[in-house]
Amino acid sequence: MGPTPQQPVTDDSLKVRQVSHYQFSWVAGEPAEEGTWTLQLVLDQGAWEEVLTVDSDDTEPLQNLLSHTETVFYDVGRRTLLFGTTSTGNRN
Repeated sequence: MGPTPQQPVTDDSLKVRQVSHYQFSWVAGEPAEEGTWTLQLVLDQGAWEEVLTVDSDDTEPLQNLLSHTETVFYDVGRRTLLFGTTSTGNRN
């Protein structure tokens, strides 16, 4: 007998969601201090949103991955972006 999923399944129980849209923002810091970069993720067509603080060195690589990867997922519990999917046995 297999595992019994928790019922009912709700928006809060979904742990991995597809990134639908994203937006980088920059907030100015105090004079002579660095600003703060954030990345807002819109997940599952607006069913969930997440805002991440991003290191300035990571903004360009993240922008590149987000704009060039067809499917991106976000693991809400682990706060992890997952870029693309590859079928098993794919040797490309």
